[in-house]
Amino acid sequence: MQKIGKIVVVAAAALSLAACGQDDPVRRPCTADDIKTTGKFGEVPTITIPDSCDPPKQLITKDLSEGTGEGAKAGQQLKMNYLLVTWSDKKKLDSSFDRGETFDLDLGAGQVIPGWDQGLAGIKQGARRLLIIPPDLAYGDGGGRMKPNETLVFVTDAVSVSPAKG
Repeated sequence: MQKIGKIVVVAAAALSLAACGQDDPVRRPCTADDIKTTGKFGEVPTITIPDSCDPPKQLITKDLSEGTGEGAKAGQQLKMNYLLVTWSDKKKLDSSFDRGETFDLDLGAGQVIPGWDQGLAGIKQGARRLLIIPPDLAYGDGGGRMKPNETLVFVTDAVSVSPAKG
């Protein structure tokens, strides 16, 4: 009789563990289409990150508006506006829109996180682009106000794309 009792206890424990797994199913990585944004080029955007999917593990870009002219290449100077929301708490961390001044960079020169250097390649003047940047292309183990292993979500506006400095 003791063996049957032990078997019942083991079976009950196994069933309860299996039931726990059903409460936390493996979720799919989010795509650009899962992230909701508002605002047109030049307007302060909003970013809404869903709870129904996980942060992607690779860089994701999506043009929200196209812009005009040639796409930006390494060595060109960009004047950008941006809004940054952190994935873990889904809150705004930074915004050049709030400061009323653009953020200037030389594309591909390593002045910014790799996710920006890679994610802004090809952007045209007047374009609005969504960037979802995984930690390995952002701040990795953290830095400044950034939590370790944070995924970053940006809406960026290419205010100007200038020729490379000569």
